[in-house]
Formats: sequence, structure tokens, C-alpha cells
Amino acid sequence: MPSSKKKPQQPAQGEPSNPTAPAVETTDPQTNKPNIVDIHTHMYPVSYIKLLESRNTIPLIRSFPGHPEPRLVLLPSEVPLLSNPSPSHPPGRPLTEAYTSLDAKIAFMDKHNISISVLSLANPWLEFLSTSPDPSSLLEPALRINVEFEVMCNQHPGRLYFFGVLPLHPENTLCALPLVLSMKMKFKHCRGVIIGTNGLGKGLDDPDMEDVFEMLEEDDLPIFLHPHYGLPNQVFGERAEKGEYGHVLSLALGFPMETTVAVSRMYLSGMFDKFPKLKVILAHGGGTLPFLAARIESCIRHDGYLHKKEKEGRGKIKRSIWEVLNSQVYLDAVVYGEVGLKAAIQASGERGVERLMFGTDHPFFPPLEEGEEEWGSVVMNTEAVNKGLGEGSKEARMVLGENAIKILNLEKP
Repeated sequence: MPSSKKKPQQPAQGEPSNPTAPAVETTDPQTNKPNIVDIHTHMYPVSYIKLLESRNTIPLIRSFPGHPEPRLVLLPSEVPLLSNPSPSHPPGRPLTEAYTSLDAKIAFMDKHNISISVLSLANPWLEFLSTSPDPSSLLEPALRINVEFEVMCNQHPGRLYFFGVLPLHPENTLCALPLVLSMKMKFKHCRGVIIGTNGLGKGLDDPDMEDVFEMLEEDDLPIFLHPHYGLPNQVFGERAEKGEYGHVLSLALGFPMETTVAVSRMYLSGMFDKFPKLKVILAHGGGTLPFLAARIESCIRHDGYLHKKEKEGRGKIKRSIWEVLNSQVYLDAVVYGEVGLKAAIQASGERGVERLMFGTDHPFFPPLEEGEEEWGSVVMNTEAVNKGLGEGSKEARMVLGENAIKILNLEKP
């Protein structure tokens, strides 16, 4: 169970630790365009690449004849293709320099008017190491990855921050706690942690996660929650398992549903009531949560088991799902369309526009045509904000950059 010991009070994440430090400009003085803050942008540091290259099971990196770039294989649906790869379409996706090169990241930012990026390790983080009998074996790679991110940020002061990675192991939550303790002290550019929906192996409603949640809450380190597993392969049918539909079903449908299920489990277990100051940022606009939140609330109110449990005094969810969405949950704006953007804002309450932060999901979804320089995923997300909120409007500027600067305490060193 969580410890009752409290650490000294620290500044809230949305409050500058140094009130005299100049805030980041939210408008480019030369172009008068709003500066963009990208909170959903991934990189694979060198140590992580080497780790994936050494593996024989997914996730892994493999090279295939006829393809100059090695390929990153992440999804279970791609496993059968490893033993019988198509010469023209091998499994995985090309591991271009966009995944690994800091220069490429900065060039991408400059091309798309992105002033600040909050980097994070892409899925599946270090979860695949959790089968090791020694929980402490996760600590060293996690520390090494966070150090690499801190070094990257130091090379571009004021432009880069990061979400740290945690060594979560099902047999020992304590191995993650020393790293959480050192996040703010050791890594001045760390603004939270990225974790998957699996937690310690049993999901985010697992009571063993309480120690981690408590410490993140006390240190005011937001969680950036990102999916990885999607839905079981059989949900999408035999043709999808053969690769006929590419990654479309697993990414477009599986990932959002995974996020929705994970957060719903957290909510039903009472985690948000136990940790009312814990901040959770949901990837991909919160999955399907904006659309399904009312249905979840209705099902809770009409569930006979939960009603009986409450009458017997065996537990009650104190706040509605709307109250949690309006107070503890933030959404990124990786929704690709005006309809999704407005749904995300409306689901976040009367001041929902203050709870949405722009993201690109770079370097996934790259241009596919030779010579194409602009990333369609960035253009679509930017257009969604401008069309939905009005180009140049106060609300658009908030979503594109100002919200992230305030919520994540981003400022020039």
C-alpha cells in the first residue's frame, strides 16, 4: 500500500519554479504565426536501438534483403510475417533517421514551425523486459534512456523537454520509485513520465500501481498514457492477420479502444479518487473516451452489482467520469479532424479548450511519396485546430502551444 510519508512541497507543474524566468514566446515575432508545442513526439535513443537489435522476439529490429533500412517490428500481427516475409512488403516499418537522429527531429520541427517538442520513448518502452527474474535489471536501461534524453535537451536549450521512462516490473514496484524520486532533481528537462496501459502487467487498476501513482502525484509528474497492445488480432479477422489491411485497423481502432478501456478501469477502480491530484495526459485525443464517456456514466448508474455494492457500503465512485475528465485528465490533439477536436474539447468541460495540447505523433505516419516534405499528419492536426477554433484565435493559440507551456511548465532556461 502507498506510504503515508510526505515529501517537502514542490511547485505545482503548472507553476514556474523560477518566477523571474522569461516565458516562452507563443508567437513567432518574424512571421506572427503561433509557435507550436508538440507534446506527442517520439525518439529511439541509441541504447534502445541496440537493445531491440539484440532481441529474437518482438519488439525487435531486423534487416530484410532488398530493403536498405532496417525495420522496426512491434505488432503481434506481424509475427507470422517474420518467418515468411514478403519481398516487397516485409513486416514492420522502416527505421529511418527520423526515429533516431536529433538533427532530423530539429529539422522536422523547423519545417513545421514547431518551437518546442516534449520527447518521449515510443512504445513498447521497457515492458518487454518485465519477464526478467531480476526487477533491478530494468533500472539501468531506464536510467540510461532518460540520461540520453536529458543530453538531447541540453543540446537545444528552450526547444526540447521529455517524458521519462519508468522501469515497471510486476514483481517489484519499488525498483521504479528511486527513478521517480530523482526525476526532477537529476533531469531538469523532465516534465512527466510515459507509461503504457499494461502498468505492472495487470493494467492500471492494479492495486500494486498505487505506490507509483502516489509518488507521481506527490512530485506533480504527469503521466503521458500511450497504448501499445491494441485489440486481439482475431477481432480484425483473418484477412487483417494476413496483412491485407496493413496497420490500419490495429492503429485506427485498436489503439484508441485500448486507451479507453485502460482509463475506464482506472476510473472504476477508484484510482482517480485515491489520487485526486494525479494528472494523466491521454494520447490520440483520449481514444474513444470523448464519445463514450456518457455511455460509461449511464452504465455505471444502471449497473445492479455496483448499485448493491454501494448500498452495502462496500465502496462508491465519488466523482462522475465527467468530473474526472474536467479535473485530472488532459488530452492531446492528435485527432486529425475538426469533429474529433471539438468532441475532445466538449468532453473536457466548460473550459475544455484549456485541457487540450497539440501533438504530431512524429516520426510515425511519414510522407509516402518521394519528394514530399510536409508531414500530412502534422498538417491534418494543425488544420483541425484552425478550422475548429478559428485560425489565429486565442483558443487556437492555446491548443497549439500556450496550454502545454502552462500545464507542463515549459520555459526558457
